[in-house]
Amino acid sequence: MAPFIKFPVKNLLFTLFRNKKFLTGFTTITILMASIIINLTSSPAKTTNGIPKYVGSDACKDCHEKEYNSFITYAKKSKSFESIDRVKKGLTEEEIKGCYFCHTTGYGKPSGFISAEKTPHLKNAGCEVCHGPGEFHVKTKSPRDIKSHLTMKDCEVCHTSERVTAFRYKPMIHGGAH
Repeated sequence: MAPFIKFPVKNLLFTLFRNKKFLTGFTTITILMASIIINLTSSPAKTTNGIPKYVGSDACKDCHEKEYNSFITYAKKSKSFESIDRVKKGLTEEEIKGCYFCHTTGYGKPSGFISAEKTPHLKNAGCEVCHGPGEFHVKTKSPRDIKSHLTMKDCEVCHTSERVTAFRYKPMIHGGAH
């Protein structure tokens, strides 16, 4: 329990008892304060300044085995780095880095993909491309710590009309394959 929480709670409870108003508000206040204390003490934001890190799709497979297996088996993006390897011979380093935004996980973001050597667990477009960095969710198992309700706007980060035309592919709607 954080020290700054103990003092106000103690004063609040003392005031309620002293004024004999505790019968009507005591239960509500107790539940509210317990909720605040639990959230403060279990928050992973304390250890990482509130910014979750990318952990890679393998971190998802123990709890989401069915979705993970379906993703690895059917989603082309689970092997998206192969596309970069296939075409990189004729590209400059800058052009290759331009591919990383859509073909890797978290490129250009804190704790995201850097290189196949330094961050091999992020070299394909994995679960966190759509669902966001998974560090907190992996630690807490809470649905609040991951993006679960995806929209077409989430897909359009990579699947723009210009890219669809330029690369001549027909993106699957909800193509995450799970």
